[in-house]
Amino acid sequence: MNIVPTLRKRRAIGPIAAVALALSLTLTACGGDSDSGSGGSEDKAAAAGITLVKPGKLTICTHLPYKPFQYKDGTKVVGFDVDLLDVLAKDLGLEQEVVNIEWAQVTSGAAFKAKKCDVGMGAMTITPERQAAISITDPYMDATQVLMAKKDSGIKSLADLRGKKLGAQADTTGKKYADDNAKANGYTVIPFNDLALQENNVKSGRVDAAINDNGVLYDFVKENPDMEIVAEFNTGEQYGFGALKDGSGPKLVAKFNELLTKAKSDGTYNEIYKKWFGVEPKK
Repeated sequence: MNIVPTLRKRRAIGPIAAVALALSLTLTACGGDSDSGSGGSEDKAAAAGITLVKPGKLTICTHLPYKPFQYKDGTKVVGFDVDLLDVLAKDLGLEQEVVNIEWAQVTSGAAFKAKKCDVGMGAMTITPERQAAISITDPYMDATQVLMAKKDSGIKSLADLRGKKLGAQADTTGKKYADDNAKANGYTVIPFNDLALQENNVKSGRVDAAINDNGVLYDFVKENPDMEIVAEFNTGEQYGFGALKDGSGPKLVAKFNELLTKAKSDGTYNEIYKKWFGVEPKK
């Protein structure tokens, strides 16, 4: 779900206008009152052995929207992942800059190799395949897959979808789970490029149900009372943030791991968690 800018007039633009246009194509994350572009921020990153894609910035690739982990609120990108990575940004004296990109570019490591970003966020499940391609932080949250359908649909399990359509988000563990169980349950998997399309196609009736992470679908049900979570699958997933496999990547990961441990001990993590999920995390 890349955001592709459209120019209304095909004519040359001056240097000042060009700079303004370039700035408008980048999503800026909410938070981060730290100084940016200063020697101080560069010194902090350099002292930690970290080379940044852009001086004074922690550039983050993600795939929007994935509410409540990261999504646009007006011109800002906000969410649980955003606030958690702001702990890292502030410690290094940086501002966040968010780039919306295809999810596969994050999980494959292509975005990091192309120097499009320093970190990848997106409620990313840690898998052996992803660990082989990128550096991944310690787990910061547990997750599992759930099944969502309209209320009174009669759907309570994957078996109830025989002959029906199940929506899944492309390049996700939910899509893999749907594919792995399709033959046994006789449904057709319909892929969607982003979460919003997947959710809204259940509401419109184009697909009969959707499978995705519990955090995002429970959030959608909360705001859409005509929908419900009808089943949970114990997939035992855990989320991590991604970075380059070598170079500065492991150092960024190590720094985040250190700060995550501190945030969990001093209450910062619990505050962020409660802000976005309404309850404190389970012990």
